[in-house]
Amino acid sequence: MVRSMTGFGRATSEEGKERIISLEMKSVNHRYLDMNIRMPKSFIALEDKIRRVVNEKLNRGKVDIFINYKNYGHNQAEVKLNTMLADSYVKCLSELEERYSDIKNDISLSLISRYPEIITLEEKEDDLDEIWLEVKELLEKALIMMVDMRMVEGEKLSEDIAKKCILIEDWVNQIDSKSDVVVENYRVKLKDRVEELLGDLQVDEARIAMEVAVFADKATIDEEITRLRSHIIQLRNTLALNEPIGRKLDFIVQEINREANTIASKSTDIEITNLVINIKNMIEKIREQIQNIE
Repeated sequence: MVRSMTGFGRATSEEGKERIISLEMKSVNHRYLDMNIRMPKSFIALEDKIRRVVNEKLNRGKVDIFINYKNYGHNQAEVKLNTMLADSYVKCLSELEERYSDIKNDISLSLISRYPEIITLEEKEDDLDEIWLEVKELLEKALIMMVDMRMVEGEKLSEDIAKKCILIEDWVNQIDSKSDVVVENYRVKLKDRVEELLGDLQVDEARIAMEVAVFADKATIDEEITRLRSHIIQLRNTLALNEPIGRKLDFIVQEINREANTIASKSTDIEITNLVINIKNMIEKIREQIQNIE
């Protein structure tokens, strides 16, 4: 099954829970599997686990993962009193009182409590093991959605590429039917040209035959046509594989383009040249589509 590299997935924990986790992921084409994960700092320890789960489902693509977390539970923070620091502040204030006895003393608990770090608010750490179970479940749901979307898109790409292969195959057949005519046309044109130049003098048929043979050897495209047909069959067979095929398809398309270029370089017939141009234009369209296949 052909899979595209474009996809989207989303999953959110059930409403009514004290904590809500939402996870979104999107992917586009990329040469390798490249993951970018954005999540709360408290979840950093889960990054390797997240990557392993994604690696099991995806092979290529640039994947962006966004995790949002909100905790509505009670008692998620605790007030801490730093008594040692408070003692130090009081001691300093007492020393100031003794040193500057003529200045009014207004030391109070409310004053001391406002000094930095005397009273702090600390959030309780979440249980990462429990968090991971929720994140993993959401990640797997989002991956199912993304993979399904990539498969639907990949099937559309596969069908369109198969249609383009039919067109290329038809143009190859037309080139094949014209290739034999090219040599005969060359022989007739060469003979007419020689007769025009020689006038009443006798034409050396053997020399013309030799020139035609040399031309035929240089202009023959039988091997290129055979390889083109073979590559098209390979492309179709590859589309039917149930595995990542993007790189393999890219190589096959390069080979098809190589054979088309060779035919173009040998061609002296305008119709064959135009057919090769059609093939190359279609190859370029297929190449663009293959860039998005996993």
